[in-house]
Amino acid sequence: MRKPVIVIAGALALLIACASPFVRAVDDNHSAAQLRNLVRQDCGSCHGLTLQGGLGPSLRPQPMQALGVDAIRLIIADGKPDTAMPPWRDLLTEQDIRQIAQGLLSGAYISDNHSTQESP
Repeated sequence: MRKPVIVIAGALALLIACASPFVRAVDDNHSAAQLRNLVRQDCGSCHGLTLQGGLGPSLRPQPMQALGVDAIRLIIADGKPDTAMPPWRDLLTEQDIRQIAQGLLSGAYISDNHSTQESP
């Protein structure tokens, strides 16, 4: 049962590594819109398109509050060993990672109006 998850994680990591030259913005920092798209599309592919959870856990504000910005930042940067969560350190700047962590805590990636309300 764990083998398909490991294969999927490996394929995802390879895809990310191959795409890395195309992910970086020219100035090496991503705009808010680019980060929003990254979270909704790339993170949403495992954490659910509404970030309520899927293969990975929920990224909604309430569960994120238990972690705090620094723990979230480290998970984004370094990934989580033995899970499908890849490290993003080679693809994003520290500023990008911090902005994503803060956005997850605030609920900025949930809806177009940046609501922090939890959906049922």
